[in-house]
Amino acid sequence: MHVLYDQIMLLLTTPLYVLIIGAELLISHLEGVKSYTWKNTFHNFLLSILTGLTDLAMRGISLIVLTFFFSISFFTWQHSIAYWVILLLLVDGMHYWLHRLGHYSRFFWAVHVNHHSSKQYNFTVGFRTGVLEPFYSFLFFVPIAFAGFRPIDIFFIYSVGQVWAILTHTEKIKKLGWLEYIFVTPSHHRVHHASNPRYLDRNMGTVFIFWDKLFGTFQQELPAQQYEPIRYGITHELENDNIPTLIFHEWRAIVRDMRRKDLSLKQRLMYLFGPPGWSHDGHSMTSRELRLQEHIKKNPSTGC
Repeated sequence: MHVLYDQIMLLLTTPLYVLIIGAELLISHLEGVKSYTWKNTFHNFLLSILTGLTDLAMRGISLIVLTFFFSISFFTWQHSIAYWVILLLLVDGMHYWLHRLGHYSRFFWAVHVNHHSSKQYNFTVGFRTGVLEPFYSFLFFVPIAFAGFRPIDIFFIYSVGQVWAILTHTEKIKKLGWLEYIFVTPSHHRVHHASNPRYLDRNMGTVFIFWDKLFGTFQQELPAQQYEPIRYGITHELENDNIPTLIFHEWRAIVRDMRRKDLSLKQRLMYLFGPPGWSHDGHSMTSRELRLQEHIKKNPSTGC
């Protein structure tokens, strides 16, 4: 049944992806804007394929784990509209915390960072996924299975959410009126992919934006007269952009930092599990520290 769901999603979404990518390419050409390069697009799809392979490798384990917790659940749900709406909310809510963990703990950021390292922003960036994430992402859905929701339904709703996520990876769709108050839109997700200090680690939601508003990670996209244009990518330059570097560069940096001399055990663990950018001597900064630094530079009289 899980395979059947995957086949249905593939049949439904492949024409959609071809259509929207083709439309974005055409619009970019007519505007004289280079939104795509062959190398970046190739990397995006190759990372997606590699993630698909790790997902396939973990599929049996994840299904066994979720099925076990489903089997000991004390709840029984009827397949109704309410069932699917509640499941969508639960899956999206748990994915918010999975995504947030990927931004606030360096260990998990090392997995997620390749999704953010593209300096271009187009629909194919949505396929640029964390290759190692399938090894643990399913654990966030254990409480949902234990609450009586079928594992195959959880996987299906998760896939639906990922389709929505891909649709938010574009510069061609501007703000969408009242939808901005409920759903994650391209405007919201552009902020998420920005490396500007004010925008770092913001808008973690996949389908619904109210998680960010509820848990303090929301930031709207600001007009040019209020803030600088978005810079896509991460806060530092990579030595190169080959696939091994895209996947493993942060892991190498973690090892390098943990091997620094005269560190306490706590400091070494902070380099591994603390927020990305944390340093014991100030040689790098967290997103919060970068925002504070930017604020002081722009408002020197406030001193804070």
